[in-house]
Amino acid sequence: MLRHYAVDLLDWHRGTLTSRRLAVLVKHLPRDSAVNRDLHGEAVEWDSTTHLLAAAVDHLAVANWMTATINSGEDADPLDYPEAVPRPGAQGEQPASAPASQELLAEPDLPSPSQLARFFA
Repeated sequence: MLRHYAVDLLDWHRGTLTSRRLAVLVKHLPRDSAVNRDLHGEAVEWDSTTHLLAAAVDHLAVANWMTATINSGEDADPLDYPEAVPRPGAQGEQPASAPASQELLAEPDLPSPSQLARFFA
């Protein structure tokens, strides 16, 4: 309270700070306050911009992995799927698993000649 508002918490006990005012001040404490850090841990350091940036990095890594996989030789070893940027609070969660290399290299189901004729007719 002192750091952000220059208000001493003892003022509430002294009667110079009302309970309503104290509740409003606590409710609107900034993200980097000690109370928010104690309640939410490392997650207070991640705002929506940081989450969007991590998502962009993850998608770029997957796109680079796909490009490298597509352009590698047939006899080349499969590349490791990129790991996601670790996010706060997600320690127990596992990132989405990498697609199996068999699924990537499998031939898609091709349409029959009659289906092609109906499509182009």
